[in-house]
Parts: sequence; C-alpha cells; structure tokens
Amino acid sequence: MVKIKRALISVSDKTGILDFAKELNKFGVEILSTGGTAKLLRENNIPVKEVSEYTGFPEMLDGRVKTLHPKIHGGLLALRDNPEHMATLKDHGIGLIDMVAVNLYPFEKTTQKPGVAIEEVIENIDIGGPSMLRSAAKNHRSVAVICNPGRYPQVIEELKKNNGCLPDSLLRDLGIEVFSRTSQYDGAIFAYLNKWNNGSKTAAIGIFPDTLTLSFEKIQDLRYGENPHQKAAFYKEKGKSVGLINLKQLQGKELSFNNILDLNAALELVREFSQPAAVIVKHNNPCGVAEDKTLEKAFLYAWKCDPLSAFGGIVALNRKLDLKTAKVIAKSGFLECIIAPGFEQETLELFKEKKNLRILEFYGLEPINEPEFKRVSGGLLLQDKDLATLDLNNLKVVTKRKPTKQEMTSLIFGWKVAKHVKSNAIILTKGTRAVGIGAGQMSRVDSVMIAKKKSGKLSANSCLASDAFFPKPDAISWAHKAGAKAIIQPGGSIADQNPGLRQI
Repeated sequence: MVKIKRALISVSDKTGILDFAKELNKFGVEILSTGGTAKLLRENNIPVKEVSEYTGFPEMLDGRVKTLHPKIHGGLLALRDNPEHMATLKDHGIGLIDMVAVNLYPFEKTTQKPGVAIEEVIENIDIGGPSMLRSAAKNHRSVAVICNPGRYPQVIEELKKNNGCLPDSLLRDLGIEVFSRTSQYDGAIFAYLNKWNNGSKTAAIGIFPDTLTLSFEKIQDLRYGENPHQKAAFYKEKGKSVGLINLKQLQGKELSFNNILDLNAALELVREFSQPAAVIVKHNNPCGVAEDKTLEKAFLYAWKCDPLSAFGGIVALNRKLDLKTAKVIAKSGFLECIIAPGFEQETLELFKEKKNLRILEFYGLEPINEPEFKRVSGGLLLQDKDLATLDLNNLKVVTKRKPTKQEMTSLIFGWKVAKHVKSNAIILTKGTRAVGIGAGQMSRVDSVMIAKKKSGKLSANSCLASDAFFPKPDAISWAHKAGAKAIIQPGGSIADQNPGLRQI
C-alpha cells in the first residue's frame, strides 16, 4: 500500500479532473499543478500550488520547460526503501511525489486538423508529460501514475476503501498502462514525422519505413473469432477517423469477427461504382454484383447472380436504401447484414420484425488510401493499397475483332469486380452485372468452369474478366465454350504472342 500525500496534476484532457481533484483534497493530498490545469483548479476553489513555486524555477521557453526539474523527477524516481536515495532527497530539499495524473498534448488530434502546419504539430509533441509518466511508472511500487481519465473513479474508490492508500496491484496496472500509452504516443509521432519527411513520396512508389510502429485502441471485444474456439476483438487505428470504424448499427445483434471482414470486403467493392450499385458478399468474396439506373434493379441483378451463395450473405449498397428496394431485399431470403449510406424511415420499420438482421449505416464511400497489412509467422507484410483504375487509352486489343462499345462497358465492369475476388478470379458479365463468379481456385480453368456453372444460360454472349494472364489456351477454350465473346486480362505471360491464344 502507498499513502498518497502529494499529487502532481497536469492534463490536456480535463475530463473528470475537477471531481478527481476535489476527492484528493478531501484526503488532505497536496496538489501541484501547471498552467491551465492550475488555473482551473484555483477557479473552482481547490487548493493548488504551482509547479514553478514548488521548484523555485519559472516556466520558460513558452512553456516548453516547466516540470523538467530534479524536484519533480527526484521526488518521483527515489526508491523509498533506499537510505541513500532518501538521504540525497533530504540534502537537496526534495520532497516525495506520490501520484502523477497526466495526459499528453493532443498530438494525434492535432495531426487530423485540415491543413495543419508542421509548426503546430511540433508544438503538440509533449516532452514533460511523457517524462513524468515514465518516471512515475518506472517507480510504480511507490508512485500512482494515471494517464487515463477513465481511471479516476477507480482510484478514488480505492482511496476511500483503504483510508487514502492505494494497493500494489492497482499501482502495477497503472504503471503498465502508462508504457502502453507512451509507446502509442511515440509511435504516432514517428509515423507522422516520417510521412512528412518523405513529402510527396508515399508507399505507392515503394517508400516504406525501416521501422514500422503501429498503434491501435480497442473498440470492442467480439463474441469469438473466425471460429467459435478463437477469441477476438475489434481495434481502431490511433488517429484515424475514417473507415469501417465509423459504422453505426441501427438494428440487429452484435457484429461478429466474420461479419466485420465481410462488411469491409463489401464496402471496398461497392466503392468502385458511381451509379446505383449492390454487392453481396459471402466469406470475403462477392457472389453478386450489379450496377444499374435504380437501386432496386441493381440489387435484383446482384441477387440473381448466385442466390444459393447469397443466402446468409452481406449486402452493401452505395445509395440510401429506399422502400421499394427494401421490399425486394426483404423477400429475397436470409441475410446477415445490410449496409448503406442511409435508410428511409419506412425501410427501418419494414425490417423491424427481422430482429437478427443487422442494419448498418455508413458514410464516406470514397476510396481510402491506406497501406494494407498481412500478418505472417514472426513478421508482417506491408503493401500500398490497390487504387489503380483502368486507363482506356492504354488498353490493347490483341485479336482481329474489337469489342463493341457495349462489350467494352461490360469488360470494364468485370475488371472492377475481379479486383475484389480472391484469385484465381474469373468474372462473367452482361452489361453492368455479374452473371457468374469463379473465385479462389488453384487453377484458372476451374475458376472459368465455376463461373460458367453459376451463370447457366446467361454465359452465352457474356464478357469475361480475369485477374491474371492466361499461360495456356485451356481456360480461354473453356470461356469460348461457355459463350464468352470478349475477354479482358492483364497480360504478361510468355505465351501472350502465341497465335493460338488469339484465334479461339
């Protein structure tokens, strides 16, 4: 147990600080503070001593130096059970500090401000705060250190329970939490300054940091992971205010690990389209995609692509869900989630009876340029996001017959879909709708055959999009047998010049 007699409070986030300080005062705790925090406490009749008065040195360099002083760090770092330490403190007139309540300059929040100047960013790099936190956390056996305002009620409860003392177990928890926070803070500073230092250079042209520091905070625990025996949680990247983290759930049971993965896949694909579009995703792969003049028709065509696989899937829309479309969705079969940038009130009333159906509102359909990560055993893979779009001027027709205008539209649509289908990916399309999707096969031929099977008679006069080249004519032969009239593929095979590939 540690008796709290003197506390240093210096906070940027003043949430709950007045109530906390009032409770400390009731226990007779002497409060030291700085600048705005001291002013706030004084205005609310809470006894406080300025740090500059305590150390005998004024704040200087526009506030850059105020707590970097032996009277502060000596009082935090001294080992109470070490006679030499205690004698040194006595020789220099340094008192003990038993508690530090500090939260840091809002660096992450500052960097999110539109057009923020680098000078302002630099000034929001806290120096004294992390120094005090780390000193107190290092000596957590004797010093209570609080960097999270959410801890105030717990600390006060323990003080009341233990007559102004705090138990060792809480001191350990608080100390460890500090090192988590300071590592996140330093990581955010490094990430921002490294990006700023590179200027216009980005990961898109191969500029990756030699050291990668990631910082995330937990949004929620999930019921389980990919399988019921796995534990899981959902995290938000520190400093980020866009993306899937902005989901607003309007109805339905809690999201699962797999739901979140599928929602992300569905949103990434539906973002590709400017006209009303519907995407149905199952197990991270689209099983239905369509773009049309109306949302109702887009969903109908998406559902008809593969209604068997769509059962229990996730629907993403790029328009506010209207009642007419909602009625069609309601009749289509069981779905896990519907996500859209808005819902008419009548649609929400319509789905009320489907209590397990998750209804999710999401804004911000514009693509987000952020790197992608993949965990591997003992390491991490990092790549820039695939935001590439087709330049029609760079498309090369390698057959005698050129695609018609309608076929070209269909090919471009299929190409957009193929980018979001697990390789080997084959998409059969008609107009701006997918009629057959072959995904995730070890052989491209198998993907063609699956796409043909899914499409049935609709494969006749269809167009085909492939996410990779054709090293042999076999897959093209199967596409021809299926009735495909035009193919779009990236090329790059050593067999590209084989006349046989062009004569089928």
